Amino acid sequence: MTKNPSNKKSWFSRLFSFTQEIAMDLGTANSIIIHNDKIVVDEPSVVAIENKTDRLRAVGTEAHMMEGKEPPGLRTVRPLRDGVIADFQAAEAMIRGMVKMVGSKRWKFTPSLRMVVCIPSGSTEVEIRAVRDSSEHAGGRDVYMIYEPMAAALGIGLDVVAPEGNMIVDIGGGSTEIAVISLGGIVSNKSIRVAGNALTEDIKEYMLREHNLKVGTTMAEQIKINVGSALTKLDDEPEPFIVTGPNRMSALPMQVAVTYDEISRCIENTISKMEDAVLEALAQTPPELYADIVRNGIYLAGGGALLRGLSKRFTDKIGIQFKIADDPLHAVALGTGVALKNIGSFNFLIR
Repeated sequence: MTKNPSNKKSWFSRLFSFTQEIAMDLGTANSIIIHNDKIVVDEPSVVAIENKTDRLRAVGTEAHMMEGKEPPGLRTVRPLRDGVIADFQAAEAMIRGMVKMVGSKRWKFTPSLRMVVCIPSGSTEVEIRAVRDSSEHAGGRDVYMIYEPMAAALGIGLDVVAPEGNMIVDIGGGSTEIAVISLGGIVSNKSIRVAGNALTEDIKEYMLREHNLKVGTTMAEQIKINVGSALTKLDDEPEPFIVTGPNRMSALPMQVAVTYDEISRCIENTISKMEDAVLEALAQTPPELYADIVRNGIYLAGGGALLRGLSKRFTDKIGIQFKIADDPLHAVALGTGVALKNIGSFNFLIR
């Protein structure tokens, strides 16, 4: 049988000269990579770097475990702050390290990468350039970007190109992104640098002020997860959470049982800022789209959507039904993956 030379050439080209495609949700708290429609990396956005050599020691979960425990020769860095890159060098190292996590499992050698990366809707040109440059230096050959609310809408399963208004509230770690989407574009939006990390800081300050107890960021996040609430009264009340730490004055160990209602009071101001931002975005919305939003409801995405009582509080306050996405933690990442598969047809992607 005669071999087909074209088949041989095709096989050879696929093996030695191919492009891999990945979608990346570059988040303040966690970063997620999607490859072949699957989440292959879901890691904390942290890197550990040696002080003398600037060599990357660890990335993701391994680096997160080192936070607050570093010896003098090592530092841990969160490259993103308030949803945007704050440390360019650390961001590049983190992206490169997470891309290697994908490659170590799937690629024989480093391919050229086509990437879609999500960014906050309120990003400046400088911030957009920082994301693009970091992605390119980490191996991205073709880099596209998508605004987070648009990615969240795609991840939820909304038809973003339809002549109909849909509103998304994406509460991440560093920013809350609010947008009204219609006909493949963002008609009105509001981006505030108040989100999950601000809630964590509220809890840290409250524990110090009210209980004389010093807690770190990791413990404050655990308090938020276990007894965090946007309402002072819940039908399904969580059990008090026991917090152990040093007394601020004596440094002696102490334990405090924290309840959900006191946490709801300590984060009240931050939740109110989110409510005000939603109302501002609604005030900018054209009447025809406003009617669509009232009919369709407002969709909540991001880790903040999981805060107890938040959707009910927003619904009662604003008078429009708030719906939590089926997978709020991964909605933006999944939508970025949808955008990756439709690069040729989605003209709202940013080059």
